[in-house]
Amino acid sequence: MHSFTEENYLKTIYYLANRQQGEVSTNSLAEMTATKAASVTDMLRKLADKQLIHYKKYQGVRLTDEGERLALQVIRRHRLWEVFLVQKLGFGWDEVHEIAEELEHIRSQELVTRLDTYLEHPQFDPHGDPIPTHAGQMPETGYRKLSEVELGEGVCLRAVLEHSTEFLQHLDHSNLTLGCTVTVNEINAFDKSVLVQVGTGRTVFISYEVAKNLLVN
Repeated sequence: MHSFTEENYLKTIYYLANRQQGEVSTNSLAEMTATKAASVTDMLRKLADKQLIHYKKYQGVRLTDEGERLALQVIRRHRLWEVFLVQKLGFGWDEVHEIAEELEHIRSQELVTRLDTYLEHPQFDPHGDPIPTHAGQMPETGYRKLSEVELGEGVCLRAVLEHSTEFLQHLDHSNLTLGCTVTVNEINAFDKSVLVQVGTGRTVFISYEVAKNLLVN
């Protein structure tokens, strides 16, 4: 049996490893978990003793096959609960992350199987993130950041990288929703902000900080 904290670390290592495309540093883990580096090191030693990570001091961290399997189970539960909270209980997409952080640690496989069936096997959560399969595979999306889209190109908004309440509410206020199409009309050479046309109508100014957290295809 693994503690909630251990599961959270495995999930965080998985996220960081995919974002950085490589081994994860202790410092980046400390920053992501808002924990002192010494405490992170202690936890990494525990996870290494349980053969859930490969860890050598000053050389970074990566998940073992078993560690990745457990991380994907937690992520699957988290994203299914987010779908349930939004679709069945009427929560906003900006309200569900912290609740799902608690629900993801309910380990009953039967509950997860029935939840998945009840939701009719969703492939994506409310933020556009793919839901790992029952077999423990993370679907590939092929998405890219809006900040990488060229001038005049039209794309569809599919997912967000930032899940904070403030960020999601900012998108709501700008009427930027998943599934909407946007065309890049201008790219500011100074700060890389963009002016996009949403559908065939209004235009919206999007800062570089926001654009790099929007995933499109």
